[in-house]
Amino acid sequence: MRLALFQPDIAPNMGAAIRLAACLDIGLDIIEPCGFPISDKALRRSAMDYSARCELVRHIDFAAFVAATKATKSRIIAIETGAAVPFTEFAFQHSDVLMLGRETSGTPADVIAACDAVVMIPMAPGNRSLNVTISGTIVLTEALRQSGGWRNLYVHTMLEPLTS
Repeated sequence: MRLALFQPDIAPNMGAAIRLAACLDIGLDIIEPCGFPISDKALRRSAMDYSARCELVRHIDFAAFVAATKATKSRIIAIETGAAVPFTEFAFQHSDVLMLGRETSGTPADVIAACDAVVMIPMAPGNRSLNVTISGTIVLTEALRQSGGWRNLYVHTMLEPLTS
């Protein structure tokens, strides 16, 4: 299971995604260009010390990201507010890559068309969207439940001593 950020605009959101990926032991793909400079200093500020614990892969553009997912036979599952399929009614696989769109403008139609599936998080009427990293967390929770990922984390947690 992997999480992907399509052209992220807000560094603290990317930092939160790095921390999420590190804590849940999943990979994180960053599809460039980003709306901010990516540097070691910026990552330290937004992701604290979690960037060293996260398997982070940067892709120069969406085409490079698609090529990488095809090489691993992974599906790209976009998470979008305008989708017709609720994430709770979708069958996730352990090799899926959950892709989140730009915070300010979502995901372009041509990028959505290239995805294998598009899911949404049901929300109360009148609301536009959730924070991008929160959205990823919600859908990732269900995807890990379905694919047995939580079981693997539970076993790992029970074997490792608590560290500060």
